[in-house]
Amino acid sequence: MTQQIPQQTQSPAQSPDLPAPVSASGGQPFVHDAVLVLSAPSFVASRPDGDLAAPVDGFYHGDRRFLRSLHITVDGGRPAPTNSVLQSPDRATFDAVLRGTAQQTADPAVTLLRERTVAPGQFTETLSLNNHGSLHARLTVTVTAESDFAAMDAVKSGATTDPCEPRGEEGRLTWSAHDARMTLTARTDDTAARTGVSVLGPRGAFTFEVCLAPGESWTCALEGRAATDTPTPFGPAAHQDRPWAELRLDSADGDFTRLVGRAEQDLTRLLLCDPEAPGDLFTGAGAPWYLTLFGRDSLWTARMLLPLGTKLAAGTLRTLARRQGRNVVPSTEEQPGKILHEVRAETQEIGDGTRLPAQYYGTIDATPLWICLLHDAWRWGMPSTEVAALLPHLEAALNWLVEYGDPDGDGLLEYIDSTGTGLANQGWKDSGDSVRFRDGSLATAPIALCEVQAYAYEAAIAGAELLDAFDRPGADRYRAWATRLQEAFRRTFWVSDEHGPYVAIALDAGKRPVDAVTSGMGHLLGTGLLNPEEEATLAERLLSPLWPTRSVCAPTRRATAATTRSVTTSAASGRTTPPSPCRDSPAPDSRTTPGASPRT
Repeated sequence: MTQQIPQQTQSPAQSPDLPAPVSASGGQPFVHDAVLVLSAPSFVASRPDGDLAAPVDGFYHGDRRFLRSLHITVDGGRPAPTNSVLQSPDRATFDAVLRGTAQQTADPAVTLLRERTVAPGQFTETLSLNNHGSLHARLTVTVTAESDFAAMDAVKSGATTDPCEPRGEEGRLTWSAHDARMTLTARTDDTAARTGVSVLGPRGAFTFEVCLAPGESWTCALEGRAATDTPTPFGPAAHQDRPWAELRLDSADGDFTRLVGRAEQDLTRLLLCDPEAPGDLFTGAGAPWYLTLFGRDSLWTARMLLPLGTKLAAGTLRTLARRQGRNVVPSTEEQPGKILHEVRAETQEIGDGTRLPAQYYGTIDATPLWICLLHDAWRWGMPSTEVAALLPHLEAALNWLVEYGDPDGDGLLEYIDSTGTGLANQGWKDSGDSVRFRDGSLATAPIALCEVQAYAYEAAIAGAELLDAFDRPGADRYRAWATRLQEAFRRTFWVSDEHGPYVAIALDAGKRPVDAVTSGMGHLLGTGLLNPEEEATLAERLLSPLWPTRSVCAPTRRATAATTRSVTTSAASGRTTPPSPCRDSPAPDSRTTPGASPRT
């Protein structure tokens, strides 16, 4: 990926060699313009010019930021950025020119190339100055850096974190806090260049006095290393390990070929291994916020890659099965048979009062998705011995659907945050305001999401098929339960507006359909929950030009300003999508006649 970078100017209130602190309270940092270079469980987020300067930026390892700022200045000023290229998921280059330095014409004569590479627990950055002109250049290159050891949840919430003061020695800066250490070393082969290390408060700096004759170049290698006495929950996968078949695509569309190739590279750098069984690999959910095991996201990724083999699915299934719920633990929302939501290095304290334990089970959909993946992996050729070893976990998961996923016995899966400090919404739309009526009002828990009913129906039927195939009892119980769920869904979820019938996003605590038009109903297609006529109705609605497909339609004009400004966030990517306009004014009772066809 190549980015053209606009000319940037230096703020007059900010000294060029002493950048202002990057952490500032002001909500979740933007990530849309960050350049991410990663090799799980580590990554660097930076500006398109290569500097670490924005609230999200830094060198991260596990769930902690080990370096929060990194700036390169030459003669007290910032180089003018011209281009950045993400060469691969773990390597990026940043180009800049030095305007006015050894320059005779309008064209800059001296250039700066930064090449950054990330590996687990470390990053390297090579600085290359090149004199393309006919004059000698005398330059002072300064590298300034800060560390704050901020926890990921603090960065994500926009909280201010205090920097740590470094210790400087020849060619090295070291920061220490509690059980964490960060070292930044600088090496150059230019014995004639004078170098220095300095510390000013929380900032450490390397300074180089460089002389370049015409045609000469100068290089400096920066190396950052993170160390901690507390291991990360999951380790890196070896770079040669790819739990899928070699992917080769020949296409007349070169852009498509490159897209698929880059997607595979990205997935490779998201791989992590289970320390309890290092051969079991899975994908982290994504950088910057979710580079760890997430039940839902890791399962979906493995399921989508089944055409390339079952090894990733097997590793994901076993990693989650080892952490499957065994007891009722209200503080973590663990329940027997339940598949977890996420695993972190430590408890997350989020600014809005949310407090998530390091191993958190607050998810309504991971358990049925685990069952679906096991079934699909079996159908795609996962060895029968490996499937058989997971059958006790399958039986526990199926029992969770019936005994715990449907606490009020109405035949539908629903959730509520029982702790008061967990996730208010526990489906893939898990922001606090993501389940809303069309007038903008929020649904009250317990909430039954439409797509979760589809996952549960598919899981019950698929689980029953597995039980039959391996001569295990209980298949009839889950087929009957799936039939009751299907009947309950058809009675309660279908609603109508001026454009016709569609599926409500959810039912609220009063069993009222939450009538916002959302993409959640797209998840119902192909699960078996709907009959062919119902699927055709939904497909027609989703593809209608009257309603461009988005995560959720905007609330009506009756909604509050605060609500209409909200956006939905994809946990997998961290990207935000503004709600799209949609028609409002549903009928006072928008529910279709119970038991009637959705077309009537």
